[in-house]
Amino acid sequence: MLQRIQTTIDQLPPSEQRVARVLLQDPRAFCRTPIAQLAEQARVSKPTVLRFCRSVGYQGLSDFKLRLASSMAEGVPFIHRSVSAQDRVDEVVAKVTDNTVAALLNYRNMASGVAIQSVAHALHMAHRRGRRVEFYGVGNSGIVAQDAQHHFFRLGLHTIAHSDGHMQIMSASMLVPGDVVVIISNSGQTRDLIDAAQIARQRGALTVGITSSGSALSKAVQTHLAADHAESYERFSPMVSRLLHLMILDVLATCTALHIGGPKLE
Repeated sequence: MLQRIQTTIDQLPPSEQRVARVLLQDPRAFCRTPIAQLAEQARVSKPTVLRFCRSVGYQGLSDFKLRLASSMAEGVPFIHRSVSAQDRVDEVVAKVTDNTVAALLNYRNMASGVAIQSVAHALHMAHRRGRRVEFYGVGNSGIVAQDAQHHFFRLGLHTIAHSDGHMQIMSASMLVPGDVVVIISNSGQTRDLIDAAQIARQRGALTVGITSSGSALSKAVQTHLAADHAESYERFSPMVSRLLHLMILDVLATCTALHIGGPKLE
């Protein structure tokens, strides 16, 4: 929850950014502080505090504080702990494990059931009508796309995965209404994936992006399944993002299987 707000703070209006900074400065105090005092600390009005809560996906301040308290009670770090060359092996084990667990629990707390339900329904309809379901990704995300293709193929969907940019664009240009393309990206900035999403959308296919909030890809697709975490993919191989993407796809496959009533997932 806090990671997502950190990631998307620049997209908020300036007044709501001030509320976000008060939150990030001391999340536990934010839970205990009345709305009037929060507004005073952020130098905004009380309605602005409520608008901030709604902007980040909650019904109001009470709902926001409840979810915030729940996320902090998990006992795992909400800020990424970077591994350094000076770390002992036991410290590396703790940091890598904590970062992974934190990412998965954060996803559980912020996942949009509405978005997942809409994609599962679209995949169900693609199954019923014999439409195509395609998965795109490059690099590490290309491996995730291949795993997703195998996962959904076992449910009886007509699936294919592409990790080459040229193939993605050519395949997207052949899609028709009723087809579904799921695009997976850690950064959400890969030009070929964004181009493929735009082409698929123009062809009438449903475009789904599993990527970080506020990225170019998240804005190019019709349905965004947010995968937010604080991992540095520039320095280390993005293992946490790969596990997070795999889990999101597993949730999506499970929901789709329940719609279809097909074979049980292993």
